[in-house]
Amino acid sequence: MNDHENIGALFRNAAAFGVDGVILDPTAADPLYRRATRVSLGHVLRVPFTRATEWPGPLDVLRDLGITTVALSPGSPEGLADLVADRPGPFALLVGAEGGGLSAAALAAADRQVRIPMAAGVDSVNVATAAAIALSALFEADRRP
Repeated sequence: MNDHENIGALFRNAAAFGVDGVILDPTAADPLYRRATRVSLGHVLRVPFTRATEWPGPLDVLRDLGITTVALSPGSPEGLADLVADRPGPFALLVGAEGGGLSAAALAAADRQVRIPMAAGVDSVNVATAAAIALSALFEADRRP
């Protein structure tokens, strides 16, 4: 993600849905850049984050820790509802830049790929919006008995 507004919005969403931390790839925009901090309403200073030195290597580390890696991809045959129904336990949500989305390497390294169902003729929404939709659905599922 190379847009400071999207990074800021992503951190704001992360805070809203109880995300434990954010891992940025080596090329992601600086979350401490003034615009990102402002859009995040300061949550970039509250949600822990790190920047990976290479990508997608950290996904193997997450998997070794028992964390399911879930890539949001409009081309996936599996829908978000399927993931929510499975209640994956600890998970890491992978989102990509506007336009190009996640790299082929990141998609291949993910344990699962899911899409957000949308109206015909629309293939995606803003990356921060997509993250918010997925995090909200999983957050709500986690709170159900």
